Amino acid sequence: MDFLVDIWSYLGPFLLVLTVLVFVHELGHYLMARRNGVRVEIFSIGFGPEIYGWDDTHGTRWKISWIPLGGYVKFYGDVGVASQPDPEHVAAGTGETEDENDGGRLLTPEETASSYHFKSVGQRSAISVAGPAANFLFAIIMLAGLYAIVGQPFTPADVGGINPDSPAETAGFQVGDRVIEIDGASIERFEEMQHIVRLSLGDPMKIVVLRNDAEIVLNARPKVTEYTDRLGNVQHIGLLGITRSGVEYVRHGPVSAIVSATKETITITGMTLTAVGQMIVGARTTDDLGGPIQIAKMSGQMAEQGIVAIIWFMSVLSINLGLINLFPVPMLDGGHLLFYFFEAVRGRPLSERVQEYGFRIGISMILMLMLFATWNDFSKLPVFGFLAKMLS
Repeated sequence: MDFLVDIWSYLGPFLLVLTVLVFVHELGHYLMARRNGVRVEIFSIGFGPEIYGWDDTHGTRWKISWIPLGGYVKFYGDVGVASQPDPEHVAAGTGETEDENDGGRLLTPEETASSYHFKSVGQRSAISVAGPAANFLFAIIMLAGLYAIVGQPFTPADVGGINPDSPAETAGFQVGDRVIEIDGASIERFEEMQHIVRLSLGDPMKIVVLRNDAEIVLNARPKVTEYTDRLGNVQHIGLLGITRSGVEYVRHGPVSAIVSATKETITITGMTLTAVGQMIVGARTTDDLGGPIQIAKMSGQMAEQGIVAIIWFMSVLSINLGLINLFPVPMLDGGHLLFYFFEAVRGRPLSERVQEYGFRIGISMILMLMLFATWNDFSKLPVFGFLAKMLS
């Protein structure tokens, strides 16, 4: 019984977080589709057989399905859950042949007008980008709420202490220095400096500090260190060996909170892209890549820390979900946008065969990434380490 309770302590928050973020993402697609006159046949949280569902007055089937790792909206004219066009539907709409699925008739003008695949390239692109955009907007709203109610971590970039034999000591930092610029990027908060240094992975940095009202240029090379965060995740980060003078929280007004939340969203997006780029070129290990098990673990641990931690975690995860969906991989929203770009340039869609191969490649890439991330998750479990020691 204790084991089941422990499992649910992770699974419950994980399902809650994932359901909310998937709903937000798919709601973005749904609302933009409705705005452009597209008939939405299915709005599903999860994949596979339906657990529970209902039909609304617009003919949309809203449902919850058994496999909770994602969701989808199915538009009129789609052949599946990835917005692939049904060839017979398209032919029936263009008058080239009859649509057997519609009783051997051509589509009426009203049916063509409500079909996703007969909308303009701009309309289809707007519908595709609306899902990721909803995730970014959700993150901004959540972060803005935190900054207005609880406050935003806002510690001046002052050097409160220097660790002995650290890169900071070697570079000539002194207690009381205020960091104002790193590699040309202006620094206002200690947290901003921390983000940049952690992603540096040992690259030399040009740092400008303010000392006794004079600007001094220091050259430092952060030390790559294995770091275990408060959730037990092992990461490789760059460290200078500087400690802050203290942690402060600044509460913002409504407008200032939104501005600060937008800036933080941009910062997190940039950090994520930098980390992904480092993994691609081999500068960063892929051990930091986590899958469903890792997300479930982090969801449970954040839930234990309270509502503030879980909201922050949801915001970061929402940003990552929106960003990943914009990657130009077929099956993802970015893949659709890539196809629409070629369609706009060529003046006609890519051939059915090219799109089919693209979707097959896309789903293969996504499945391989999920398997790899899940393998990483399993390798971090205590039982896996125990078995490895037994076999070594």
